[in-house]
Amino acid sequence: MKNILVPIGSSKSAVNTLQYAIDLAQEVDANVYVISVFQEFSKAGSASKLNTVLKEDTENTLEKVVSSVDHKGVSVVSHPIKGGVVDGVERFNKHVPVDLMVLSPHSNSVRDEVYLGNTTGKLVKSTNIPAFIVPENETFKQPSQILMAFKNGNFDKKRHLEPLKKMQKHFGTEIQLLHVETPESDDKMKNVSDDLKEMSASYKTTSNATTYQGVLEHFQSVNPDIVCVVRRKRGFFKKLWEKNVVLKKEFFTPKPLLILRVQE
Repeated sequence: MKNILVPIGSSKSAVNTLQYAIDLAQEVDANVYVISVFQEFSKAGSASKLNTVLKEDTENTLEKVVSSVDHKGVSVVSHPIKGGVVDGVERFNKHVPVDLMVLSPHSNSVRDEVYLGNTTGKLVKSTNIPAFIVPENETFKQPSQILMAFKNGNFDKKRHLEPLKKMQKHFGTEIQLLHVETPESDDKMKNVSDDLKEMSASYKTTSNATTYQGVLEHFQSVNPDIVCVVRRKRGFFKKLWEKNVVLKKEFFTPKPLLILRVQE
């Protein structure tokens, strides 16, 4: 895990999210990149001056957030990026390969009943970068237990599990596997890749209507420091991720949420 990306918006939790990323980066010897996206208008006429103002405002926001955290000797580099948030992250990823995005559940102010706001939900849904959702006011601590819930146990490429492997290597984290069989499960999905088996401290199967219900049923017995799920095009929360905003009644965890991204 060499490069951690922290996209920030206008949320009050931006400083806390960045500090969490820095604390994590210090432990795993990674660099931290902070970006904020601004929408550029057509350069015709007075729009050019407006674009200059927007860029300066974005730079000022970044400077304020970056100066409010303890760098702890970690390399922290900030960039204002023009365009849409997804396009901006993808363009950045082409120049600096990102191993993990650390995100606030809300990049902007949203209703209390919302778990993931529009921007965060969009990044989780539309990029191929593993995401780490940090609850507001959460402080970093070395994770001793991770509850990984999944419906499809097949991981064809080792790199899909890389964030988990890094945490296990650096922190000695125990990974508790929860294999959720739903009405959609087939025989292939019931298999578990050898790489994942080798990493696990325990393995349990459960039958539930959804992966989320499986998490709810077993959360208290494991009492994890992190909940880990898998984002597949045809898998985890297929219906849920058709939209960007995720309500708490649809999915919620009070713990940091690691979302692995598996390309299919």
